[in-house]
Amino acid sequence: MDWRDRAIVLANRTQGENHSLLTVFTPQRGKVSALVYGGQGKGKTPILQTGNGIEVRWRGKSADSLGHFDIDLMEPRASAVFGDPKALSALTATAELLLHVLPEGEGVPGLFEATEVLFDTFGERRIWPVVLAKWEVGLLSALGGGLTLDRCVATDRRLEDGAELCFVSPKSGGAVSYEAGLPYKDKMLPLPPFLIDMGEPTEGDVKAALALTGYFVTERLLAPIGRTMPEARERLPGRL
Repeated sequence: MDWRDRAIVLANRTQGENHSLLTVFTPQRGKVSALVYGGQGKGKTPILQTGNGIEVRWRGKSADSLGHFDIDLMEPRASAVFGDPKALSALTATAELLLHVLPEGEGVPGLFEATEVLFDTFGERRIWPVVLAKWEVGLLSALGGGLTLDRCVATDRRLEDGAELCFVSPKSGGAVSYEAGLPYKDKMLPLPPFLIDMGEPTEGDVKAALALTGYFVTERLLAPIGRTMPEARERLPGRL
């Protein structure tokens, strides 16, 4: 049997003398691993760089077999970030995060398309940190750990009702208004306004947003499976 799909390269590991065990993210089947014959050769190694967009054709004896991929390059994203160490580090860390949290063989509606947008943006220095923070909010929602940022979880007042949402509860993952959260502000996480489409992000807002999303990705997606945040992503807010 066989199938064809577009994919994002997440990991390329040596298998045998010259082959690869390639793990990709696909829209229909989520995370999938298969062999690439000759994947360590000069012709295929540049194609199998982390973050690249490729087309894969999977072939195997049955749906449960390891199978192998035939590959074609579609989007050479890795080359666009080689000159930017921070973006390259963030791209690699995001791919590693997806390796940990994506379901095997199961698509996640909307997440592949959002990840393509993010990986395309890593080549644009001014905006990728903002897109990464918003993508991580979407990742949490897509995998069942979503935050409640459209209303105050203490008073149930919404933005359209005039609620001044300034904090996020580290326990509930819900937004808290200034008035309700002020007595507990030392225990709260700041809510950067751009995450709720209120104004343009400042440098401080972006750092705070990445700290916020990083906290909940760790607590809600990684810790339950015994994983930790990739080191490069952990250090990212301080490097911006």
